[in-house]
Formats: sequence, C-alpha cells, structure tokens
Amino acid sequence: MSLLIASLRAPAAPAASLQNESLASSSGYCVSPKVAQRATLFRRHSHEPASKQLAQPTCYYFDRISRVMKTGGWPSGFKRAFAACFIILLVTVLYRNSMCPMSMLIHRIKASRMQAEHSLRSVPVQVAHEMMNAGHRCLDVRTQEEYLAGHVEGAINIPYLVKCGPGMKKNHRFLEEVEAEFGKDAEIIVGCQSGRRSMMAAAELQAANFNGVTDMGGGYVAWKESGLPVEVSGRRTQSHSV
Repeated sequence: MSLLIASLRAPAAPAASLQNESLASSSGYCVSPKVAQRATLFRRHSHEPASKQLAQPTCYYFDRISRVMKTGGWPSGFKRAFAACFIILLVTVLYRNSMCPMSMLIHRIKASRMQAEHSLRSVPVQVAHEMMNAGHRCLDVRTQEEYLAGHVEGAINIPYLVKCGPGMKKNHRFLEEVEAEFGKDAEIIVGCQSGRRSMMAAAELQAANFNGVTDMGGGYVAWKESGLPVEVSGRRTQSHSV
C-alpha cells in the first residue's frame, strides 16, 4: 500500500481555479475541478471531522487513478507492486484448489479407518476358537512364510502385507481376494502373528462393507500359547502352553 501511495504522489502545484483553491492550499495536491467539486459537496454533507480530513486525499487518489487508467501510463512502481500482488494471489488460488482437497481426502481416510478400528469387535483366542467351532471361518493375514511355519487349524491365508525387498508393502488385491474366497456376508475371524496386522485388515474389511468381521486379539502367538490346535505344513498338531 505504501508503494502504491508513493507511486501516485505528485509535487504540489498551484490551483487551477477558484473552485479548488482551498483544496490545493490545504492538501498540497492539484486536483481537477470536477473532483474538487465532489470534495466540496462531500465536505458540506459530512458532519464527522475525520471524514472532512480524508475527503481531499481520497478525491486526489481517485482522480489520479482515473487519469492513469484513461491514459494507460501506469507508474513503474505501481506496476511492480501490482505484479507481485497478482503472483501471490495466483499462487494462493492454485494451492487452495490443488493441495487442500488432497489433504482433506487423506484426513478423511485416516479418520474413517480410526473410526472403524474403534467400532471393530475383537475377541480373545479362546472365544475365537469357540466361534470357529460354531461355524465361523478363520482368515490368516500373515505372510505365506509365516503361515507355512504354523497356523490356526483350518485358517485360509491371504496376506495383508507382502514382502518387498527389505520391507513390506500393502497387498493391493487383498479385498478382492477375500471377497472371492469368503464373500461379504461370511462370518470371518481375522488373525495374524500378534494382533496388529489383523486389526488393520479387519478395519479395512469392515470399511469395505464386509458384515461379519471379528478380530482375534493376540494373534497366532496367543493362540499357540493357549494350547489350541495348530497346523504346520499340512499336519494338524495340538500346541501345548508353557
């Protein structure tokens, strides 16, 4: 704003007529007769001292900008200030239109997943064993290597995370494979090694409208420690608690 005002200021000049003489002497600016007349009318109808003081410079800047717009002779300082403001405005608009929706989408996905985890039903391994005896099916979401080393009797292995080099990555076909094997209306008990992966997998299944999902708390470790039946490489064994 200071740059704009500085670029618009002009040296004081004598009054052009009797009508704007009082304005020129009091404000130091040279204004057109029409603008001076407007300022005089404004001064007569205004009862506020502050309004009277602001009338003259306001009219001057109005007249100055009007003349510049008509002639096209924008001051160089004003051009630079206007260009800078335009660039800032453009960057702000592009940022809001491109970045904010993506961040809002990520926030909503995280909030939805957290809400699903809070509303998810989780049971201990003993209850999970009773549910399986009643007809529920077990989904083992560990890696294939973990599954072959030992798993819950009758469990179906569909990894939630798969190995990728030194780390792990999400199985992008997880939901598709589970739906093909179980269907969305099946009663499914989800288990893993210790309970973390099964919680994430069960929450994602529930968010995808799988209706009968239950998490098995403690995972295969708790199942084996409780002495419940396990299978190793196709052989059924009875684990023994220590």
